[in-house]
Amino acid sequence: MWPFGRKANESIDPVCGMEVEQSKAAATSTHDGTTYYFCSKSCKTEFDQDPTKYLAQAGTGTAGQSGPHHCC
Repeated sequence: MWPFGRKANESIDPVCGMEVEQSKAAATSTHDGTTYYFCSKSCKTEFDQDPTKYLAQAGTGTAGQSGPHHCC
């Protein structure tokens, strides 16, 4: 097991908070040298418009909790 019960090949979509298996991600984006994995292309699009917004939310444990978000 990886920290917080995730496997090494799983990531959290920084927009909606969904667990994403990296090899099956619908999309990826690189920001400041880090690759982020997304459950849908719409999550990637939102992230790319304002990465710092979503990374700040992820750092506070509120990813996906900024209001209604229906990507999946």
